[in-house]
Amino acid sequence: MSVTLLAELTVFILAVFVGIEVISKVPTTLHTPLMSATNAIHGIVLVGAILVAGTFDAPYNQIVGVILVILASLNVFGGFTVTERMLQMFKPRVVQPKKEEAE
Repeated sequence: MSVTLLAELTVFILAVFVGIEVISKVPTTLHTPLMSATNAIHGIVLVGAILVAGTFDAPYNQIVGVILVILASLNVFGGFTVTERMLQMFKPRVVQPKKEEAE
């Protein structure tokens, strides 16, 4: 195992722990605005993936580019789904009146 790979793995593992700590400390009221911001960032990533996939010459690179576009799309749509579910939590619930039985 090379020193460079070990350093990169160490940074990755530390980033995972820091990310989990940061996300777990976010209050529910701030979660939706943060998701909106990350959806915008993921949209930029998707546009970049489309641009990169179109500039490759080798067929192998184009296949990888298309896979990256699909993964970025899933990330964007998943973020919008999570945001919509979070917004649904803050809407007031409408209580349906109970229907009395007709006798």
